[in-house]
Amino acid sequence: MNYIAKILMNSLYGRFGMNDNFVISEIMNKEDYNNFEKLDKNNSIIDVINLDDNILVQSKNPKIELDTLLDNGSEVHNINIAIAAAITGYARIHMSQFKNNNNYNLYYSDTDSAYIDTPLDEHLIGTNLGLMKLECICDDAVFLAPKVYSLLTNSGEVIKKIKGLSSEVLSEITFDDLLDLLNKDSKIEAKQEKWYKDISSGNISIKEQIYTLKVTNNKRDLLYDNNNQLIDSKPIVINKDKEIINPLELIKEVGVTKFKFTYKKIRK
Repeated sequence: MNYIAKILMNSLYGRFGMNDNFVISEIMNKEDYNNFEKLDKNNSIIDVINLDDNILVQSKNPKIELDTLLDNGSEVHNINIAIAAAITGYARIHMSQFKNNNNYNLYYSDTDSAYIDTPLDEHLIGTNLGLMKLECICDDAVFLAPKVYSLLTNSGEVIKKIKGLSSEVLSEITFDDLLDLLNKDSKIEAKQEKWYKDISSGNISIKEQIYTLKVTNNKRDLLYDNNNQLIDSKPIVINKDKEIINPLELIKEVGVTKFKFTYKKIRK
């Protein structure tokens, strides 16, 4: 029941923020397509895919396009961007109390979780919706990028999360392998199979690809010590001219505090 409720809440939130100007997909023979193309005065065709003797045509919904042009003040879309924006905005506000807190060190956080080295206050923990629960207590951890990390729990369990990597390949990567990636320019290359669909031929092909795993700086600036080992990161700062400003202060040798507590928000 908890999972069903979670899916319902997430689906409802997404529905408020989605674009309901859905694309129309239609399969035509080539003669019908030629006539359709000649009559398409509004340039509604988005994409054309050959299917042997037929053609898959993706186009804008002409009715919605016309309603928008003629009466964009009173048309009904059954969406509300303000609600979707408010939900994400209040979620960030709620999580800010865990990110901007001087009572503990924050090592990593996601939409509904925080990885810290001190137990949370009791009033923040419980079984009600929106409160946090203790997921695990860890002896050590390594965080390399968003949704790329590994935890060593005090019960001996190894938890690994690597977005985009198949479970088969993930099982072969150890905690120490990820720990080695803290060394500058280190990387792991793993082979995995990926499925590709070809609508025109109606086939699905399986191809082998190389997945390269390494520390990324697409969201934060990486800071290394004198031994070229990653020790911290700094937020990327953008000024009013939309220029990226590098951190003014570089961190030198620092001590490493062992990671301990992981909390995650309860969703019923």
